[in-house]
Amino acid sequence: MQKLPIKWRRLVNRSGATCPRCSATGDEVRRAVAALRLLLAPLEIEPVLDEETIDEAGFEHDPLQSNQILIADRPIERWLGGKTGQSRCCAECGDKDCRTLELAGQSHEVIPEALILRAGLVAAAELVRGAANLDAESCCSGPGCGCT
Repeated sequence: MQKLPIKWRRLVNRSGATCPRCSATGDEVRRAVAALRLLLAPLEIEPVLDEETIDEAGFEHDPLQSNQILIADRPIERWLGGKTGQSRCCAECGDKDCRTLELAGQSHEVIPEALILRAGLVAAAELVRGAANLDAESCCSGPGCGCT
């Protein structure tokens, strides 16, 4: 079974708390991954979720890492044709702006399950397309091979 890695990063402070934005995105990511497991099982693709924490020092250095979703090592924005945005968040995040997803004229502070699903399906289609190309390239194409 092929793996479809999905990584979600978020700030977790010393007391173990995260911001409401990241917490809500986490719920959306988990629901999307569960749905992708069902949808992609017939294609023998397994989404694998990695929930990565960012400590306060890491967040201070690069706050836009927090609330980031990577699918097959690409930011969700790239799968959807969107871009990274930022906005003020909450007390846990202090005076730093946090990551948002800008797509079709809308800013998403919490990344919705539907967008995560869409990006996951696009990434899975690329995996399938890549596997089909590899199969075609490995075909002998000679007389009697049965591939043509």
